Parts: sequence; structure tokens; C-alpha cells
Amino acid sequence: MQNKCEQMSLFDIYRSVAASMEDDKPKLFRLLDEHIDWDTIVPARFYMAFYRNTGRPRKYPLEAFLKCLVLQKIFGYVNDSVLLVTLRHSREMRKFCGFQKVPDAAKLTRFKQDFLPYIIEVFEQLVELTEPICREMDAELGDSLIYDTTGVESCVAENNPKYFSSKFRQAKSLVKLNPATDPYRAVYGLLPDCATANPAVKLQYINGHFCYALKAGILTNGLGIVRHIAFFDDDFKKAHPEIQIGKRTSNPDADKELADSKTLLPVLRDFNNAHPSLHYTTFLGDAAFDSYNTYRALLGGHGFSRAVIPMSRRHSATRHDPLLDDSGIPLCPHDGVRLKFHSVCGGKNRSKRFKFVCPKTSYVITSVHGRSLRCNCENPCTTSKYGRCVYIYPDADKRLYPGILRGSPEWDAWYARRTAIERSIGSFKYVLGVEQRRTFNAITTKADVFLAGIVQLLSVILANAIHEQRLFRRIRRLIA
Repeated sequence: MQNKCEQMSLFDIYRSVAASMEDDKPKLFRLLDEHIDWDTIVPARFYMAFYRNTGRPRKYPLEAFLKCLVLQKIFGYVNDSVLLVTLRHSREMRKFCGFQKVPDAAKLTRFKQDFLPYIIEVFEQLVELTEPICREMDAELGDSLIYDTTGVESCVAENNPKYFSSKFRQAKSLVKLNPATDPYRAVYGLLPDCATANPAVKLQYINGHFCYALKAGILTNGLGIVRHIAFFDDDFKKAHPEIQIGKRTSNPDADKELADSKTLLPVLRDFNNAHPSLHYTTFLGDAAFDSYNTYRALLGGHGFSRAVIPMSRRHSATRHDPLLDDSGIPLCPHDGVRLKFHSVCGGKNRSKRFKFVCPKTSYVITSVHGRSLRCNCENPCTTSKYGRCVYIYPDADKRLYPGILRGSPEWDAWYARRTAIERSIGSFKYVLGVEQRRTFNAITTKADVFLAGIVQLLSVILANAIHEQRLFRRIRRLIA
């Protein structure tokens, strides 16, 4: 039997070789090439600023810098030298980035410092692109906004443990002179306000320890996907002169709480200005943001329907009514037992109000109204057979009634979701390598944080594209 041989053209040979090379491409590079459109993500102004006439042509393309810096965060390379060594030894990585020649470390640093405003624009563009994806993943969590502050520690001498130990020894000598002195508060008074190497790196009290860091505010949705990043630098303070910066006290906890509460509303205004089309129903924050002005602003001008913020101890001395507990729940005047939430009342021409009844009431069948509440209390506090009934108007006190009943199962379920922002910040710092970066330069640190945000948002796009939404914050699992 005679075998028939098929003659291959030069085009067939080229197509076969190209297909084999595409099959050998690492999964991460293949996913990024298929699902990430850099022309859509990178604004035209970035291209114009990068390729403007500098007297000589650019040796390295713009997308090459962005791609290699994104890969640096994905692979967790803390040092630029490790990234550059990998580029030199990986032909696939060089080809994906678009480098004909591997740049040196100084060019990567100069790129971050020269084009930080445009890196921020790339981040903002990705926020807009991922918003519908987030709401499709979970409509309820995608419609909520969480705020928290953090600090990115810098590589300065003041962050050396030996520096703190020397200050602590000085504080101990003060304690010997006055035994009533708290040694940790004494150390707080001895520490300088900023680092010697960079005045922009300020003294912070983060997670129970002193450090010198760049402080920032982070906004995420209920899924923990970043929506906004704001650094509290001199430019931020100039843009928001309403923020009053008081003198440092002797209590680091109080200083941190007051400083955090002052930044919330300015950060929300900046976020609304950057993304006027984005609106959210629920706001979540910790007790640092518990103030009357905050509730009025959140439930008023910023358009939130509910604010899930626990009450701070600094306001615990203010009691509105002896027959209300700390959560605004009415109490029985006889034994102080909390009344039972019954329903939400109100209509077209009536204000919204919460109805509370005695916990020992139950429905009984009546001939007139069909069924009605009857109090079964052994020691009734009213002569009415209906039992004690209290109406609360939440609009009268937005702190006690911030659009959701404090202490209710719904409140507890919502506040438990606030930890999503803690996990997101931890991912930025320790998974994407922001915290381990060995730099004290403020601009470089900011660029690294925004690049980490870009990587998180790219992982959302990739997870949605391959129908693995559960891995939206685990980009390394996506490429495994």
C-alpha cells in the first residue's frame, strides 16, 4: 500500500512552529496576553508623557516597564536585582515584557518616580473596569464600602529595634525618678516626629507598635477589592486644609484614633471626585470613625443608606435616655430587660420608625381584628393588654440608629465582613511584597503600593475571564 505524502508550505511550517511556541508559553503569560488589553488600561496621556521628545529614542517600551513591575509583584520579588536576574535568564519573560535588552535597576526606580501620577491613572482605570465584575460576583458586598488606615514602613534608622531600645532605656530612667510614669508613654514622648533620612516618613502607632511609615487610607468593597488609595502626605494636607493637625499628646492610642477619624470624609470626597458614577449603599468602619458629624455626612451627602460603625468608648459617657441601652434598644422600666424588635413602620407620609414590644408578648386570635398582641408578663409595666410598645425614630439620632439596628443579627453579620479590608491590606504588604521593600523614598513607596493595587485588580479580571471568581484575590493560585 502506497503512503501519500503531503507537501508542507513555508506558511504551514511557520504556523506549526508558532503554535508549539504558544503551547510552551507559561500559563501566566498566556492568560495576561489573552485577557488583558493594555491599550485599554493605559491612558493615552501616559503614552504621550513617556514617548515625548527627549532628544533620543526610548530603548525600552512603556508596556515593558509596566509588565515587568506587575510580574515583580506577582512573583513576590522584593528586590529589583532578583527581578532583573530572572529577566536575563528567562527568554519567555523577556519576550512577554517586550525587552530586547534588560534594563538596570536605576531605570526601574526612575520609571516609578517620573511617572507616578500616570501609574495612579492606570490604577483608577482598573477600578472602573472591575466595578461591574465585583457587583456581578456579589451584588450585596459589591455595594458596600470599607475604610481603614495603614502604614507602609520605610527602611530608615529609626525602624531599627536597637533605636527603640535606646529610647526605652532613657524612658526607664524617667520612671525611676517618677514611678507613676508609664514607660511606653514616656518612650512615645522621646521619639522624634519624623525620620532623619526622609521627613515625609512620620512616627506612627500601628498594630500596637511604634514605627516610622508613610500613612495611607484604603477603601475596599465588601469583597476586599481595593477601590481607592490615599497617602496622607503634604499634598493631601494642602488639598484638605479643613484637617486640623493638633499637637501630639502623651497617649498614642488616642492620637491614632483622632487622626483616623479626620481623614475619612476627605478620602471619601476624593474618591467620589475620581469616580462620580460609583455609588454604594453600606459603609463599614471601626470605632475610630464614631462621631456625630461622620454619621450625618455618610447618611446625608455621601448617599449611604446605613453605616456599620461600632460605638467608641470615648463617647460611652453620653447617655441619651435612661430607658435606652448603649445600642439604642429600649429597656423595660421595671427590670431593665431589652424590649423585642417587632417591625419597621412608616409610609408615604410618615417618618420611618422602629417598633419595639415587650419580649413576653405573643399573638392571640381576636374576633375583631383577627389577631393581636397580648402581654403575658407577670409584672406588667403598663395597664394595656397590648403590653409596652415603644417607637423609635432613627432620623432623630443617626449615631444610635445609623440606618441599621445596632446589636441585631443583621448588624453582626455586616460588621463581621469588615475584616475583608484587613486581609486585603495584609495581601498588599506581605504577599505582594510592599512591606519588605528596602527603600525610604516616599515616591517609590507610593508607586509600589499602587502597583500592588494594579496587580490585585488584574487578578479580578483574570479570575472573571476564566470563571474562577473564588480566586479573585489569589493570583498565584490562578497561575498554578
